[in-house]
Amino acid sequence: MKRLASILLWSVIAAAFIGPGTVTTAASAGASYGLALLWALVFSTGACLVLQEASARLTVVSGHNLGQALREQYRSGARKGAVLLLVMGAIVLGCAAYEAGNILGGVSGAVMATGWSARSLTLLSGGVAGVLLWRSPPQTVARSLSLVVAVMGVAFLLTALLQRPPVGAVLRASLVPSMPRGSGLLVLGLVGTTVVPYNIFLGSGLAVGQDLRDVRIGLAIAVGLGGIISMAVLVTGTAVDGNFSFVALSHVLAERLGGWAAKFFSIGLLGAGLSSAITAPLAAAVTARSLLQEGGEDESWSPTSWRYRGVWLGVLAVGLGFGLSGIRPVPAIILAQALNGLLLPLVSIFLFLAVNDRRLMGDAVNGTLANLATAFVVWVAMLLGVTGIARAICSTFDLPLLPGSWLVAIASVSMLLLAVPAYRFIRARSGR
Repeated sequence: MKRLASILLWSVIAAAFIGPGTVTTAASAGASYGLALLWALVFSTGACLVLQEASARLTVVSGHNLGQALREQYRSGARKGAVLLLVMGAIVLGCAAYEAGNILGGVSGAVMATGWSARSLTLLSGGVAGVLLWRSPPQTVARSLSLVVAVMGVAFLLTALLQRPPVGAVLRASLVPSMPRGSGLLVLGLVGTTVVPYNIFLGSGLAVGQDLRDVRIGLAIAVGLGGIISMAVLVTGTAVDGNFSFVALSHVLAERLGGWAAKFFSIGLLGAGLSSAITAPLAAAVTARSLLQEGGEDESWSPTSWRYRGVWLGVLAVGLGFGLSGIRPVPAIILAQALNGLLLPLVSIFLFLAVNDRRLMGDAVNGTLANLATAFVVWVAMLLGVTGIARAICSTFDLPLLPGSWLVAIASVSMLLLAVPAYRFIRARSGR
């Protein structure tokens, strides 16, 4: 029962990264390139597991969540304030921007499934999210989302299985990387929608009081299932010939497989939107509490405090505002890209340094293999960051995007420039 409870608890991570953004990106990959980009989801699932395990291990071993570890490592006033404000501001604003897409995407699925008005469904979705967040502590919310994840997963898996993709082709595409012409940005998008910065803080906060072995098993199963669901979404997207849209995919599925397949897709999209609409505000509140709470006895940041509730209410209100307006939140999406581009490498680097800090981790610091895996994920985060910022700038000023080779070079040089100070920090913290 303890292991089952751990799996249910960590299913919130899968619920958080399988939102409408992931559905859109994965289904678009399937519509544009067939099964060819399945390997990118296999990699991103592994990368997500590496960072989530490190974040949870930091909390279990040191007794500090990631936000508290940042407070410990940057104790001087000016530096500490700048780091905390940068991270918290980017997390909260990023969650608010993503929340807009979560509400709009979830309502799109609900409209296709029920035929009700978008306005009514937006208010209903916001009301369900608000009640659950208001009345329940974070762990209870996390376990409640396991049911939504289960429904969503079954819907997408059944939809994918109904298409009967060749097993050999699926295995080959999952294990053998390929980059069809023009797919570079979509590959980065598949990784970026799975490895989400605020999930790292959310997972660290959920690990408080947990057993490390149970955490690892729960994370492996929950994140693994989340990756399988994302792959099922990509397989579902292969049914579309031409430009992807939710409505186009629904129509194609109805024509090829019958009305039930379209219903399953609509239910899956609704589940993705609802689960992420709850986890984005929750993650923003958990992150703000971990960064700003003065010690474990500070009740001003308890789950029932006005500060904690004020953060998630603000994020939820942004999503509801965009949902009720009936317009697509293009400025918010551009802002989210820029914030994610800044925040993902920043959080990854902070986490890498924290799990190599012997003063925090003792003998549980990262080993050589763990450091190599984490360093590779950090490099990918740098590449995602450079690409996200470049896309945001180019979209804002209507400029052509830099070639992929340039983006890789910039990310690699940035990684090398950070390697020397990171090495010195680790040596200093190890007492050598």
